[in-house]
Amino acid sequence: MHDRDSLLLHWARRISGDANLQLTLISGDASFRRYFRGAGLVWVDANPKTEKNHEFVRNASALTQGGLLAPEVQAVDYEQGLLAVTDLGDTQLISCLDSHNVQAWYDKAIALLPRLGAVELALDPFDEAFMAREDSIFPEWLLGHRLQLTLSESEQQLLADTFSCLTANNLAQPQGVMHRDFHSRNLMVCGGDSPETSTLAVIDFQDMVIGPLSYDLVSLLKDCYVRWSDDVIEQGMRHGFATLSEAKLLAEIDYGSFRRHADLTGMQRHLKATGIFARLCHRDGKSGYLKDIPRTLGYVVDVCRLHGDKYPVLSRFGVWLQSNILPAIERVGASA
Repeated sequence: MHDRDSLLLHWARRISGDANLQLTLISGDASFRRYFRGAGLVWVDANPKTEKNHEFVRNASALTQGGLLAPEVQAVDYEQGLLAVTDLGDTQLISCLDSHNVQAWYDKAIALLPRLGAVELALDPFDEAFMAREDSIFPEWLLGHRLQLTLSESEQQLLADTFSCLTANNLAQPQGVMHRDFHSRNLMVCGGDSPETSTLAVIDFQDMVIGPLSYDLVSLLKDCYVRWSDDVIEQGMRHGFATLSEAKLLAEIDYGSFRRHADLTGMQRHLKATGIFARLCHRDGKSGYLKDIPRTLGYVVDVCRLHGDKYPVLSRFGVWLQSNILPAIERVGASA
């Protein structure tokens, strides 16, 4: 038995009081966490060398107090990186979505955003320094490690100017608590199998920060793992804007400005995500996310085309992506 498997099993037996308890592996995820089921709970192997266990426990409590359904922590060993949390089942929202019901499900998810944005937590700000760290992932891991590209001075300047534009956009928006990974794989469907009969639970929330309130909405609607029609995205954007406005979280911003903010916010997120997908492959040996890179960059190209007139740097960046980067991605393919 793997050392950490044995460590978790012995801890679970002690916590549960069942000396014969057996754990069944549920899954791993994009991090180094692994999940097991037993005695009515989910047992988490979350190595403290890589995982934010203190933040997870703190945020779980705050989300629950804010009226959101989230895993409740029943026991934790911070030193060893072991947790026991309530079991929310196996049904991720992504498995329920189709072209006929996606709007109803998304409306249900959007209804969570005012409560999420208003959660009372002292969190790090999604500020210029934070975004600079995120922005470095795209050139280092996708352009460098994955595509083996060396950028010219003009290309480096184009990248710097593009990220400067996106950073200014994110800082100029109404701010609040943001999940940072609010999408259909991190929402669990509980208690039913339809939008009318179920409750959505939030998971994977240890990375929450204070940042632009459009971030989680665009993360949901422009999902890295599934793409819906422009009509679905537009309807969701309008519904999200109305929902956040009614909660008095958006001040006096109009829909046109909000949509533009959200699109650029999504672009910053999607560039980071493509770098993370490459890093998961080349650093962590997880190649399954490579297939999501073209879809995710497709959102970026769309934003550059849609808003290039107002932001000429985005127009130049979009042309560069289509001319240089997308063909290189096609050449290397989706295998490790």
